[in-house]
Amino acid sequence: MTLTTPAVPAAVVEATEPPRRRRRSENRLTPGRALTTAVLVVGLIVWVLPFAWMLLGSVKTQREILQRPPTWWPQQFTWENFGAWFGQLNFGQFFGNSIVVALFTVAGNLVFCSMVGYALAKMDFPGKKALFLVVMVTLMVPGVVTFVPLFVMVSSLGLVDSYAALILPFVTTPLGVFLMRQFMLGIPDPLLEAARIDGAGELRIFARIVMPLCGPPLATLGILTFLASWNNFLWPLVAAQTEAKYTLPVALSLYSTGQSATNYGLLLAGSVLVIAPIILLFVFLQRYFIQGIASTGLK
Repeated sequence: MTLTTPAVPAAVVEATEPPRRRRRSENRLTPGRALTTAVLVVGLIVWVLPFAWMLLGSVKTQREILQRPPTWWPQQFTWENFGAWFGQLNFGQFFGNSIVVALFTVAGNLVFCSMVGYALAKMDFPGKKALFLVVMVTLMVPGVVTFVPLFVMVSSLGLVDSYAALILPFVTTPLGVFLMRQFMLGIPDPLLEAARIDGAGELRIFARIVMPLCGPPLATLGILTFLASWNNFLWPLVAAQTEAKYTLPVALSLYSTGQSATNYGLLLAGSVLVIAPIILLFVFLQRYFIQGIASTGLK
């Protein structure tokens, strides 16, 4: 009598396979994985090239930047372009103006967008749906449409060429309200009801319970707002009418571009100074930014 050994399913064999062997099979380079890696590498190179050209061009002379054929590596390193920003031009004042405007704009968005988002997500009041519809419609309106009416309003209030003119129009944004509402919808209602039963008011619930849970979306909103405020050019160009209120993008445009020629070395050096804080901010907060995007479902 012959005994036959029952067949072992492939899934069981794979599950009992030693971890090291499975790890080797997972790390094996397949044609599909190689093609994906090649495409990602090419995309990375294309994305990095402009930044590399900007960084290397900032330490070139104007003559070398304009020569043909162009050179990637500087033939003669020079720090004159950066020296012009820190010496001839008032870089400290421009940088300080940008920092003040960006920080106050971020603070306003974190506070007011969170308040409106909490009201739309967790409170019932007449006109709630209509108000959210207005927010969504405003989200789709291009900023250029409201540019002239906004300037007329600011001018009528006598705020032109002031920090208030650069900050107040942007302390609340539809995107920020939508972002915070989407996250707060996921906060359990029983948690808030328990706080109400214990006698906590809405302001206390918002400050002591809701806000501590909103770390990821607040970080995301802060990064997006800082980025938009730091790079904002058209509105500060119109609202800031004296050098004392110029932000970095405005100064970069006005002082590197003349009537007959453009100082490309000064322009590239200024671009490096403008972009550096944004890159550092994203590097330190990228974990919260990605987590906030994932938790709110924002695409």
